[in-house]
Amino acid sequence: MKKLSTFLVALFLAFLTQNVLAQNDGFKTKTAKLEKQKARITAQEKDALKIEIKSINEQLERGVITAEKAQEMKEIAAKKRAMNIENRVAIIDNRIALLERNDGVVISDMMTDSDTLVEDQIRIGVDINGKPAEEFFFSTKNWKRDLKYDRRTYSDFVIAIGLNNALIEDQSLSDSPYKIGGSRFFEMGWQWRTRVFENSNALRINYGFSFQFNGLKPKDNQYFVENDDQTELQEFPLELNKSKLRMDNLVFPVHLEFGSSRVRETEKTIRYDIDRSFRFGIGGYGGFNIGTRQKLKYSENGNRIKEKFKRDYNTADLIYGLSAYAGVGGTQLYIKYDLNPIFQDAPIEQRNISLGLRFDL
Repeated sequence: MKKLSTFLVALFLAFLTQNVLAQNDGFKTKTAKLEKQKARITAQEKDALKIEIKSINEQLERGVITAEKAQEMKEIAAKKRAMNIENRVAIIDNRIALLERNDGVVISDMMTDSDTLVEDQIRIGVDINGKPAEEFFFSTKNWKRDLKYDRRTYSDFVIAIGLNNALIEDQSLSDSPYKIGGSRFFEMGWQWRTRVFENSNALRINYGFSFQFNGLKPKDNQYFVENDDQTELQEFPLELNKSKLRMDNLVFPVHLEFGSSRVRETEKTIRYDIDRSFRFGIGGYGGFNIGTRQKLKYSENGNRIKEKFKRDYNTADLIYGLSAYAGVGGTQLYIKYDLNPIFQDAPIEQRNISLGLRFDL
C-alpha cells in the first residue's frame, strides 16, 4: 500500500511538471507572437505615412494646395502615425503583462490562436484543446497599394426606352404607316466616361457598347412581306391582333458630354460629382444587325394563333447613326436616328428614329 501511494505521488508530480512545462512553452509562444506584432505595427504605420505623404506631394504638384499647407498636413500625418504606434504598442505590452501576471494562462485571452496575423499572412482556423484542427492561410503581400488620388474614368450600366418610328422619304412623320404609340424601342449596354482635360471636368468622352431593339407596328392590318430583294407592307387576309417587326442591333456609341460638376476633395482623393448636374451629350454609333423577326397574332376558326418569323427581311447589315441626350444626373431625354436605311435596295428609303428616356445606373 505504501509503495502504491509513493507511485501515485510520483505520477502526480510528473504530470504537474509536464503541465507546467507545457504552459511555459505556450507562454513563450504567445509572447513571441506579440513581440512580432509590435514590430509589424511600426512597419504598418510607417507604410501608411508614406502613402499619405505621397498623396500630399501629388496635391502640391497639381497646385491644389500651397507649400505651407502641404508642410502642415505632413506634420499632422506624422504626429497621428506616431500616436498610433504608441497606442497600439501599449496594447501589446498590456497583453504581455497580462500573460506574465497569470503565468501564461488566461481564461479569456484577447490574443487567440484562431484568427491571427502571422508574418505576411492571415490565418483563419479552428483550435481544439489548443491544437489546430483546421486552418487556412491567405497572403497579404499584395494588399498594400496606393490610394488613387484622382479617377478620370467611371463606368455605368445604361438603359433607354421610348417611342420608335421611321422617317420616310417625302413623307411627314404623321403620315407614317407605323403606329406612333405602339412602335417602341429598348436599349441596354455599358459605357465608360473619361474626363478629357486634366484639371477640368467640363468635357467628357463617353464610349461603350449597347444592344438596341427597335420595333415597328404597322397600321391598317398590314404586315411585312419579302418579295425577292424587296420588303413591303401588305394587308393580312385575316384580322390581326398584333403585327410587329423587331430589329436587334449591337452598336458601339461614342458621345462628347458637356456639363458642370461639383468637386469633392479630401486629403487623399479628389472626385468630380455629376450626379445632380445638368449634362448634354452628342455623338453617334456604329454596329451590326444581329437579328430581325416578325410577330403576328390573329384568330382563325376560333383558334388563337401566334406566329414568329426570324428572317432577313432585307434589313441593313451595318447600322450607323447620330444620337444625343440631355438631362440632370442619371436621367436624360434621348434621341437617336439611323443614317442607314432600314431596308436595303428599297425604292423609297426609310430610316429609324427613336425618342425616349435614358438612365445611367
